[in-house]
Amino acid sequence: MSALSCNFSSLHYSIMLSRSPAPLSGDSNRSRKKMRSSIVAAAPAAEDRITKAAPLTKLDLVDYLASGCKPKSRWRIGTEHEKFGFDKSTLKPLDYPQISQLFEGLCERFNWQKEMEGDKVTGLKKDGQSISLEPGGQLELSGAPLETLHATCAELSSHLYEVKAVSEEMGVGFFGMGFHPKWPVEVFDMMPKGRFQIMRNYLPKVGKFGLDTMFRTCTVQVNLDFSSEEDMVKKFRVSLALQPVVTAIFANSPFTEGAPNGYLSYRSLTYTDMDGDRTGDLPFVFEDGFSFERYVDYALEVPMVFVYRDGKHVDCTGRSFKDFLLGRLPELPGELPTLSDWENHINTIYPEVRLKKYLEMRGADEGPWKRLCALPALWVGLLYDEEALESAYQLIEDWSRAERAMLRREAPKLGLKTRFRNGTLKDVAQEVLELAKEGLERRGYNEVKFLEGVAEIVETGVTPAERLLELYNGKWNKCVDPMFHALEY
Repeated sequence: MSALSCNFSSLHYSIMLSRSPAPLSGDSNRSRKKMRSSIVAAAPAAEDRITKAAPLTKLDLVDYLASGCKPKSRWRIGTEHEKFGFDKSTLKPLDYPQISQLFEGLCERFNWQKEMEGDKVTGLKKDGQSISLEPGGQLELSGAPLETLHATCAELSSHLYEVKAVSEEMGVGFFGMGFHPKWPVEVFDMMPKGRFQIMRNYLPKVGKFGLDTMFRTCTVQVNLDFSSEEDMVKKFRVSLALQPVVTAIFANSPFTEGAPNGYLSYRSLTYTDMDGDRTGDLPFVFEDGFSFERYVDYALEVPMVFVYRDGKHVDCTGRSFKDFLLGRLPELPGELPTLSDWENHINTIYPEVRLKKYLEMRGADEGPWKRLCALPALWVGLLYDEEALESAYQLIEDWSRAERAMLRREAPKLGLKTRFRNGTLKDVAQEVLELAKEGLERRGYNEVKFLEGVAEIVETGVTPAERLLELYNGKWNKCVDPMFHALEY
């Protein structure tokens, strides 16, 4: 989440394995350093888990990303999804005491372990999974890295069962949409994480929708691996170019404060004016010579948000990580960063596709269970099969920067009806869905059925948001209240 990405949480899916990364194309002579095994929990922020005898260099930052390279046999699927909680008697968002009670119940009944920030429970962890909080109380499951879509969907089903078992006894529920349909920002109780207060103060200075992305958005994401720098580049370009297609297919946020907002994915719109330094569709990814190092150059230009020291978040908004590398951070004079600081920094960058030690797809609105499983199925089918990936790359290879920007701008408003070349985005979506089906079939795990959650959308060109608008203007009598229960998990 969400997401700003709704995703203000720490690194969810990364697992640092003690290995030397595979040699990179055009860079076989570069020496690589091994990094210690570590699993990053949802909260608190990463701090000093990896120590170095010498100051970090730019090469270390490049090596950090490159160490995500792994053979196909070790590729995994990591799914994340957020959801809105609500009090069934008032429909208001959950406050922190209610969230804390929910966490206590999950720990007592299902053996989750608490993650603390000070004396507050801000997350849970178990078996490689984590449950964390987004700023407005959105609940996020960050799943374990798993081998098949069957396993990821089983994990999701188990999580939703556990949450429902506890929440029903409390008189609260959870539902899935990309943007909250009813309440203004002021109604949401900010969760007790230090970084959230820093972001709350900072974002209104740099964009129109910063607080909206924090408090009123939810997304479903999938994190996928790469084998080499060349493989990363191809997957990055395909996923970034096709992200507006996915935004359209999963569009599910047409309401703001009780009325239609004129968009099908208002969540996606909020990212166009949240903070231009840390969002966007990254045109440089399509330029010749794109590499791990080029992404590091980009990330170093993004202003910092915080540094985590001694259990506290130090406000460093607007500062330069380049200065931090030289010990010139005014808030921590003379202090040098660790790889944990770098990890935290790149977690505060929110483009449509994000590079960490894996690629994170960030373009879809939250929705019901079937679509939560369909999102990873679509991307796994496209990116984890060589033939499908190559076909998808050929599909997008001649798209111009202006065309990609147009799709990013128009898809949140027009969905699959967005005009593109001699047709619409629906035509592209049909081709993409077919490639994903073929890719999943070749994987051999009987996973094609997970695409059923979006098959009708792509066939008809009618998005989930348009279905909700039909209900709103019809039997719901221009009221958003019924959708809380209609979309409840």
